[in-house]
Parts: sequence; structure tokens; C-alpha cells
Amino acid sequence: YTNMKMLFFLCLFIVGTHSNGYCYEPYHQAVRNQNQRGQENQNMLQQTVGNSVCRFACCFYKEISSRENSGNVFFSPLSISTAFAMLTLGARSDTLEQILRVLSFNPREISENEIHEGYRQLMQMVNRKNEGLQLNMGNVLYVLDQLKPQENFLSNLRNFYEGEVYPMNFKRADQAQIKINEYVAGRTNGKIKDLISNLDPLTEILLISYIYFNAEWEKPFDPKYTKKGKFFVNGNKAVEVPMMFGMGLFKHGYDEQLSSTVVQMDYKGGASAFFILPDQGRMRKLEKRLSCERMSRWRTLVSK
Repeated sequence: YTNMKMLFFLCLFIVGTHSNGYCYEPYHQAVRNQNQRGQENQNMLQQTVGNSVCRFACCFYKEISSRENSGNVFFSPLSISTAFAMLTLGARSDTLEQILRVLSFNPREISENEIHEGYRQLMQMVNRKNEGLQLNMGNVLYVLDQLKPQENFLSNLRNFYEGEVYPMNFKRADQAQIKINEYVAGRTNGKIKDLISNLDPLTEILLISYIYFNAEWEKPFDPKYTKKGKFFVNGNKAVEVPMMFGMGLFKHGYDEQLSSTVVQMDYKGGASAFFILPDQGRMRKLEKRLSCERMSRWRTLVSK
């Protein structure tokens, strides 16, 4: 999400620069203004969908982390929300309304087609080739070979979400499971090998959304300095884990409202990771107050 938002600001900057840098005849001016409006509308869709993904991420995280003994939490909000958005292509009535509500969309502010178009643009941006950074996101739908989905649904799935659709004989669950796991492993460079286990032979439709990310730090850590250290799970429990060590200047700041230190670490290829370290005993405060508005301030906070 951070990378998406940064790119959105870049698009606005480019549009603004072009507007002031050239002079055309009236006809060309009209064409250019039309193109500019198209670019601005595209940016607005990306921003609207991006904001909804962020709100969904915060709500989803709060729900999971609030459970007792939830352990570590690791998920891709974009991947999960994309899978739900794909389902709306075939949803109607109350089901459609409930999915959109979960995804933090207001039907009065954005149409279904605009939602799908916004996701299409985000997926194109995520999957763009970038030197030094591997980011691959995709969706696949397996349908019982005896069923025939509507062509309009399949067409929208491909056009908006780059979704691949395959017939599958789920009754032969063991063979189907092998094929599906091999597919996902191939798309994630072997990092996800056994996604599906104990596949139900009564399955009729299986939707999979996957994401693969691999990048190098702009300031890499030397492995020879990695050593065991204590990681405090909570105030009473600590575990020993391998910890990286390095010397350097990093963007950082202190969020007083969250009682937390924020550190930004950059990857090659333009992506960034934010690490949030709450003050002792302030973890619950951080989790309860986490919001998109607060996260949007971090880039400014660490740039000071």
C-alpha cells in the first residue's frame, strides 16, 4: 500500500508538470485536457480503492489481534480484498452489499464498475516489472468441470483481475490437490508448496489469490553479524530468535499519539517497509488506535 500511495503522488506530480510546461493550439489543448482528466480519474480510482484496502487491513488486523492467543499475524490485505472483490462479480442483493461493506466501500460514492476498474489498475501497478524487486500477484478460479459459469463473469474476471479459470474434477480430490499446489508453487517461486490440504471432494468452486514478494534492502545486513537475541512477545514472555544487526542512518520518527517509534527501511526497486515499535506496555494502545490516517502520517513523520 505504501508503494501504491507513493506512486499515486508521483502520477499527480507528472500531470501537474505537464500542464504548466507546454503550450498548444486550442484543439490540442482540448485533447490534452481530456487526457489529463482521464489520468486524474484513474488516479482517483487508484486512491479510492487503495484507501478501502487500507481500511480493510486495519479492521481485519484489529479483529484477528483481539483474539486471545492469536500469535503472530501475517497477511496481505490487498490479496484478500482482491479475492472478495472478485466474488462481487457474481454476487447480488444482500450478499453483494455485505461484501462491499466488509471491503469498506460505499456504493453511494463509487460504482461496482469503478471498484473493479480500480483493482485492475492496482494489479497492473503491482505486477509491473521493476528492476531489483519481484512482486507477483495473481488470481485463479477452479470450477467443477461439470459446471459452466456465465461467459460475462469469466470475461470480467480476466479483464479486471487477470484471473485464470480452469475446470477441475474435484471428485478426484487427491489429483486435484496436487495440480492446484503445483500451480501455486510455480507462481510463487516454490515458496508456497502445500497451500491446499484435505481438499473436500464435494468442492465445486475454489478461488485462490496469491502474492509473491522478493526484494533486497537498499542497505543490506551482513549475515555474519546475525545472532540470537530476545524477542519480547509480551510483557511476560520472550523467545530467542535470529536477529540482524547493522550500522547506518535510517529514516525514523516518534508517533506521540501511538506512543511508538516508527522506522522506514527501503528496498531496492522503490518499495518501503515500516517497522513500528511501541513503548513498553503500549502494544494494545497501538493496535486499538491503528488507522489509515495515522499510517499516512508516517512518511512525513520519518522524513523530518
